[in-house]
Amino acid sequence: MPDSEGHPDIEEMNLGTIFAALADPHRRRVIEELCAEGEGSERTCASFPLNLSKSTLTHHFRILRESGLIWQIDYGNSRKVRLRRAELESRFPGLLDLVRTQAATHV
Repeated sequence: MPDSEGHPDIEEMNLGTIFAALADPHRRRVIEELCAEGEGSERTCASFPLNLSKSTLTHHFRILRESGLIWQIDYGNSRKVRLRRAELESRFPGLLDLVRTQAATHV
């Protein structure tokens, strides 16, 4: 069962849900950028150059969170995102390598 913020446990992560989340180019770009950063790096949702309305950003980050791709961490007046790198590598070995490869071939 997902936690109170909607983050699924590692056992609840579903490949179909993750693929559906990654099918959208805006969400895939977020994951590509997080993959390129160091382990444990956190960014605000607004730091991604997506040129989308705030409500649309909220929607995309909810999909990423509920699929299990990211953690969203509340810091009072700001919310940051972090890639669930270790959990994803454990549950779906090689998935993030595929995302990185895809990003490198479409630069």
